[in-house]
Amino acid sequence: MWLHLAVLVGLFYLLRWYRERQVVSHLRDKFVFITGCDSGFGNLLARQLDLRGLRVLAACLTEQGAEQLRNQTSGRLQTVILDVTKTESVAAASEWVKERVGDRGLWGLVNNAGISMPTAPNQWLTKQDFVKILDVNLLGMIDVTLSLLPLVRKARGRVVNVSSVMGRVALFGGGYCMSKYGVEAFSDSLRRELSYFGVKVVLIEPGYFKTAVTSSKALSQGLQASWNQASPEIKELFGEKFLANILKSDLLDTTCCQDLSLVTDCMEHALTACHPRTRYSPGWDAKLIYLPMSYLPSFLVDLMVYWTNPQPARAL
Repeated sequence: MWLHLAVLVGLFYLLRWYRERQVVSHLRDKFVFITGCDSGFGNLLARQLDLRGLRVLAACLTEQGAEQLRNQTSGRLQTVILDVTKTESVAAASEWVKERVGDRGLWGLVNNAGISMPTAPNQWLTKQDFVKILDVNLLGMIDVTLSLLPLVRKARGRVVNVSSVMGRVALFGGGYCMSKYGVEAFSDSLRRELSYFGVKVVLIEPGYFKTAVTSSKALSQGLQASWNQASPEIKELFGEKFLANILKSDLLDTTCCQDLSLVTDCMEHALTACHPRTRYSPGWDAKLIYLPMSYLPSFLVDLMVYWTNPQPARAL
């Protein structure tokens, strides 16, 4: 029995390996639009796809980021300034894309733009702190997607949404995990909806990688700012020692992977393979820690978080 099971499992992985090696034809004729190309995953993916020969349309938040990217790539790559939180900016960028792709449509849309701050215990934050992250990571992504979907449908192409392992298990407060849970839900419903039109929707769920989103210095500054705005009652409940323990933690510095290509290789495969996966989870921490945690009973995850995190001064 076990031998038969092992053979079936082996055949399954062999078939999957064969299917995933099949590449889409005429890649040099295909346009891909990527948001958040100033730095991090978006910047590397834009350069990577440009080397592959695809026609990259890179959206940057700043002109400086756009200019730096153009200097590092071929003349095929084109840039546009985009603020995903502003509907007029999204509309202008969508029209810009339409002018360039013409009747061919848009083969790939990569929703990569995202922020992580302010991140802090929920009780330290205001409604506007949550809105700031949701506007970029979720609502901005939805706005861009809906604006460009007609072009993606025309090409029977791909939508690649960057989520996170924190879209599977929420280990800290603030809008980041919430926004990534939203990305997961939107992508799941969109995938089923667009399957009737030959469009594939793919989720990228990275673990911790060294980017601006996981900058320990920026996160520490954001925590301090959130603490400074908290009420005296909250400060008394949590205590200065709680803040100090969080600020001195070097967990991100020691666990963040510096090889961003592990993520961009998944994005490239999602765009160029005939049979992309529904989800990619790059990073050893994603595969060995966070995804298994997401399948555990909630009380076990709660205990793990309780044991590993600092406790408020007035905890029971």
